[in-house]
Amino acid sequence: MKKFKFSIKGHDYEVEILECEDKIAKVDVNGTVYEVEMHQEMKQSKTPKLVRQEVEIKRQDHKIKKTITKTAGFEVKCPLPGNIMQVFVKNGDIVKLGDKLLLYEAMKMENTILAEKDGTIKNLKVQSGSSVLQGETLMEIEA
Repeated sequence: MKKFKFSIKGHDYEVEILECEDKIAKVDVNGTVYEVEMHQEMKQSKTPKLVRQEVEIKRQDHKIKKTITKTAGFEVKCPLPGNIMQVFVKNGDIVKLGDKLLLYEAMKMENTILAEKDGTIKNLKVQSGSSVLQGETLMEIEA
């Protein structure tokens, strides 16, 4: 709570008031704890002491159901709105994982879209100079 330094008849004492309840205080004097009775009541802090209840966390088993659809391919979607600068593939091209598909500008930065899977380009929907929106399908790759 509070720390004090006292000098009594040339001897120095470091006193710390640990806690105070009614007229009894626990006091640490140079490392030794004493319980003392006070004749004058100490002022209590006006700031209330908040005591919070422990929060009980309820755990529930959430199971994710994964549905597998049997499609021949997948769609390549635009991650951000922008403009297509260059298309590196055409319909019928065979691509491998990591191949460059197209280059587009979004937020004043050039971004390259890479193939996420092996397959054949099917239904190319964009060309150089096209404006695209976020989530728009750029092309389909058939596995």
